[in-house]
Amino acid sequence: MAQEFPTQARVVIIGGGIIGCSVAYHLTKLGWTDVVLLEQGQLSGGTTWHAAGLVGQLRSHANMTGLIRYSTQLYSELEAETGLATGWKNCGSLAVARTSDRMTVLKRTAASARAQGVAVEVISPREAADLWPVMAMDDLVGAVWLPGDGKANPTDLTQSLAKGGRNHGARIIERVRVTGITVKGGTVRGVETDRGDIAAEIVVNCAGQWARKVGLMCGVTVPLHSAEHMYIVTGKIEGVHPDLPVLRDPDGYIYFKEEVGGLVMGGFEPEAKPWGMNGIPDDFEFALLADDWGQFEILMQNALVRVPQLETTEVRKFYNGPESFTPDNNFILGEAPELRNFYVGAGFNSMGIASAGGAGRALAEWIVNGAPTMDLWPVDIRRFASFNNNPRWLHDRVKETLGLHYAMPWPNRELHTARPFRR
Repeated sequence: MAQEFPTQARVVIIGGGIIGCSVAYHLTKLGWTDVVLLEQGQLSGGTTWHAAGLVGQLRSHANMTGLIRYSTQLYSELEAETGLATGWKNCGSLAVARTSDRMTVLKRTAASARAQGVAVEVISPREAADLWPVMAMDDLVGAVWLPGDGKANPTDLTQSLAKGGRNHGARIIERVRVTGITVKGGTVRGVETDRGDIAAEIVVNCAGQWARKVGLMCGVTVPLHSAEHMYIVTGKIEGVHPDLPVLRDPDGYIYFKEEVGGLVMGGFEPEAKPWGMNGIPDDFEFALLADDWGQFEILMQNALVRVPQLETTEVRKFYNGPESFTPDNNFILGEAPELRNFYVGAGFNSMGIASAGGAGRALAEWIVNGAPTMDLWPVDIRRFASFNNNPRWLHDRVKETLGLHYAMPWPNRELHTARPFRR
């Protein structure tokens, strides 16, 4: 018999992508079992399903690295716990340098990794080519090898986290649209949906691309904007095998991973293409945008430099899926300063699969303890002010910040878009 639609819960989570399912899983692990997760379509149907699934551990802030290291541990153990595959593969990753400046950055990265206890090795172009035999190496200065990195299947991972949450008592309900947030005396009191209201002590906004819209329902600033993110999947390539590491070539703005004997190749072009200026359609589920080879050209040209075989390889599929990005390339986590007991986990800047395990645990601990259990300032929602939520400002700023993913991280860089907004 179908369960009745709930009228109350201790926690309501809005959004059934990987982060919403991770928060539900970790809350139940911490003993909070009265949890309801609402998804307007099907689990992972927003942006999670078309993610590339790269899991790179290293971040500039030690606690951010810690979150991802926890993710890798969780993903490697989850299948044994839930019986559902996650597609996790500890294949390692390579980052290559075309210039001496980039090599300096990679050496600093390696020093930072060692300081944070992440296994790392600075290697020569020849050693990199031994690990990644299908790449041209003549123009390379050196590389860094991170054996602990890997990749996962985003949809499988989401379903596995959801099952883990259900096993511990969480209720996950698909095809329910949240239409409003109930507020009383500066505190959240529940959600309104197209199937009835649910009273709740705590509401968690994990609505992905729709998180800004959900925030606006109750006066909470969630500054993110969608941009198009493109990658191709090729046919089989000789020399590509299932254990091939993930490869990042930041000077060419590109990354590669193995998929069914071929390659997934995508990247972060220097000037991104924002999307959804008129709002994100509610029924945008398991959907893609039109191919845009013009926008993709700079990535393709660089990929041909790195993997010459691509010139004669079949392109099986072009994916152009929008993802949400924030004004500073860090995701948004924590209790909203404008509304008590309203939490946000959103804006993962194409790093949602890597971050979701650790970010879900950190947000669950924050909810249960009433305060963060570690220094999360780089991603704390309180770093933003209401002016950061201006849609035109976000449109222009995200165009630049998405392009900074693989740009040279020069010290004291000032952003040049969306000025002079505040004087």
